[in-house]
Formats: sequence, structure tokens, C-alpha cells
Amino acid sequence: MVDHSFADLSLAALYDGLNPWGPGDGFYLGLVMEARSVLDIGCGTGQLLRRARAEGHPGRLMGLDPAAAMLVQARRDRPDVEWVLGDMRVRRWDGEFDLVVMTGHAFQELTRDEEIRACLRAVRAALADGGRFVFETRNPGAGAWEGWTPDRAREITAADGTPVRVWHEVRDGGLSGGRVRFTETFHSDRWPGPRVSHSVLRFLDADALREFLAEAGLTVVEQYGDWGRGPLTPAGPEIITVAGPAR
Repeated sequence: MVDHSFADLSLAALYDGLNPWGPGDGFYLGLVMEARSVLDIGCGTGQLLRRARAEGHPGRLMGLDPAAAMLVQARRDRPDVEWVLGDMRVRRWDGEFDLVVMTGHAFQELTRDEEIRACLRAVRAALADGGRFVFETRNPGAGAWEGWTPDRAREITAADGTPVRVWHEVRDGGLSGGRVRFTETFHSDRWPGPRVSHSVLRFLDADALREFLAEAGLTVVEQYGDWGRGPLTPAGPEIITVAGPAR
């Protein structure tokens, strides 16, 4: 199921403001600009591909997302990118892309083993010879969810001038069974009441990621612990993986 914060048009319109361009986006943009054909899985509002086209990418750019409200934002700005509603369980490509990416920790939305396996098999099929699959997950050793607390609320102003306060709250005591359940609450004094989105994210360590990739016919080419391409560390913030077809 699509999280409410992605499915609601008014909340989807807040996404870019809550997730401004950062070092991770710059990391992926460099890869995209070097690839002839790119598939962005879980593209959201399409911020990455929109920027790539604006900076002169001449090739094929395709964004795939299961949330129609997010794609409304993407299509509004760049109709010259292919925006596709759906996910890798219902959409199939055969060797069409030099680069497949999953940014914004979208990989962690795959919470069940069978979802991960199905997605990775489809990614393997979509990759051209010599292609690369690049994605990131939060390192469970860093305990990022410990900072998802109501006292760290953020303020944002919607396009119509409405001030909105947004905060997260972890449920069930934090990490359990490799998953973290939490709510994201959007509140404005101009609304009848708060809007609450319920989410679950999967946290996998580097070894588990390698096993899933290998099972799908993919092998790790490089892994980094941060957006500066530093090494993996036990408590580093990210596990950034570059994978390719196994030989």
C-alpha cells in the first residue's frame, strides 16, 4: 500500500520542500548524467530526473512510482520525462536501461522478503549488459529512528501560504524484526485536524543486502558508507550499493 503522505495530493505537494536537494541527490545526478538510459524506481516527485533533464540529459529517462499524487507533481514540471504509474511487480523491462536507481531510501519500503526478491529480479531483467543498479539504505547500526521524535518537528509553508508542522513518532519501541514502524503527522491550524501517515521501513545490513542481490543474479561492485564515497563503518549513516549483473 502507498503511504498516505504520498497518496494525498496536498501532502505530496509538500514533499520537495520537506526533502530539499542534498548530497545524495548530487551523488545520483552524476551517475544519471553519465548513463544513456535511466530507470528511477520509486521516483516520487521526480526531482532527480527533472534536474537531469534540465541540465541537458539527452537520453531516455523514466520514473516509476506507485503513488499517482507524486507523479502529478513530476508531470507538471517535466512532461519530457517518461512517468509511469506502478511498481516492479507489474511493470517489466528487458535489458533496456544502463542505470537503475532507487533513491530517497525507497528500497526500505520493501518490507517483506518476497517484495525484495521480486523487485531485484525485475531490476536484473531491466539492466542492459554492463548496467548498474545503485541504491541506498540506512545503516541499522546508526539507529536513525532514534531521532524520529515529535520534538524534532519541522515547519513548512504550502504553496497557498498555509503553514504546516510535520513530525515523526516511532511505534512499538523502535527496531523490531528488522523493521521500524512510525507515523508522520502533518498539522496546520487551518485544517480541521491533523493528517497522519502510517509507515514501515525495513533495515538490512550489508551482508543481508549482498545475499538478496546474489539470489537475484546481481553482485556488489562497490559499497560506500556516506555520500562522499567513504568506506562502510559499523555505525555509518548509509549503506550505498552499486551492483551489476553477476557473471
